[in-house]
Amino acid sequence: MSTILGHVRGRGTTGARAAGDTRRSSARNTAALACRRVRRAPRNRITVPDTISSERGAPPSAELHIHIEGTIEPEHIVEMARRNGVSLPTEDLEALRARYSFTDLGSFLDLHYSNLTVLKTERDFFELATGYLDRAKLANVRRAEIFFDPQTHLGNGTALEVVMAGLTRALGRSEETHGISTDLIMCFLRDLGAEAADEMLTAILPYREHIIGVGLDSNEVGFGPELFVDVYARAAAEGLHLVAHAGEEGGPETVAQTLELLKVERIDHGIRAMEDPAVVTMLRVEGIPVTVCPLSNVALRAVDTMKDHPLPAMLEAGLIATVSSDDPPYFGGYVDANYRALVEELGMDDAQLETLALNSFDAAFISETDRDRWKAEVRAHFGH
Repeated sequence: MSTILGHVRGRGTTGARAAGDTRRSSARNTAALACRRVRRAPRNRITVPDTISSERGAPPSAELHIHIEGTIEPEHIVEMARRNGVSLPTEDLEALRARYSFTDLGSFLDLHYSNLTVLKTERDFFELATGYLDRAKLANVRRAEIFFDPQTHLGNGTALEVVMAGLTRALGRSEETHGISTDLIMCFLRDLGAEAADEMLTAILPYREHIIGVGLDSNEVGFGPELFVDVYARAAAEGLHLVAHAGEEGGPETVAQTLELLKVERIDHGIRAMEDPAVVTMLRVEGIPVTVCPLSNVALRAVDTMKDHPLPAMLEAGLIATVSSDDPPYFGGYVDANYRALVEELGMDDAQLETLALNSFDAAFISETDRDRWKAEVRAHFGH
């Protein structure tokens, strides 16, 4: 059996391409490559209402760190399970929601991957993507660059053409139906290794018109960026953008290594870069955006509480930090809820929120025309 078909349990913490290698700075050579992770006591996720406490609501933004599989709501799970003959531990919606509480990344992944077994048909993937678009529209999202994990679905026995047909049917008309520009970023699952990633890249190329980039997710520990150098180089040669999860489960050294080895254009999560000034300098000098997911970071114990979150320090350090929701039903809310948490829990002000929203469009893989148009909407939202 092809190695791209193996089902794994892991997907949480991995990661505009620079014009040539001139953007790569010698700062990489000074990054410290060791850091201890502090264990944190279990704690419930934050649940935040889905609009920020302002008459304006959430600012227009680009959501750059959203896993389409991670947007599956309990209602989806029950309906699809019934339709597809999949047995669930319970069909009670409140009981299912009560399970959305985690002690660590592993406990989240266990639940996440068991939930995805209900996705079987084109209709399922269409409804999944449409459900996200419905919610993103309410959150004032203008642009979404959406991760998906085809290896998971192949491992569950669902053909790639089924996955792509459902997702592209929903996303192909997203500007018309929801006023949201969308593209897909295909993620390689670290756990399956380099050979499986290479096979997956080959398999997805017939759908190239729908894919703007590749990403890397799943468990960081034991599956470092060095394993994926060749497949990332091949993806770059195909004209695909490069991003990767790093610096949430792993320390700042994972951010430095991912930048150096994979030549990525964005780091996904990346908050632990703040533990090493050399890595912070690297990100700032090279202009590498960092897609931060505050509610996710609290839920998965990457920070103790929202008040401990390094996002204000990231902005103060001159990093191109953005706000996204990661896997919103699991972690307490969509991108608007993340903005509200920044206001109510972290005390961030309008100037900081405006910077985050502007950064999201600066970090997006979009035309300059769209960038200027949407940034003008952000400024208007804040009264400029």
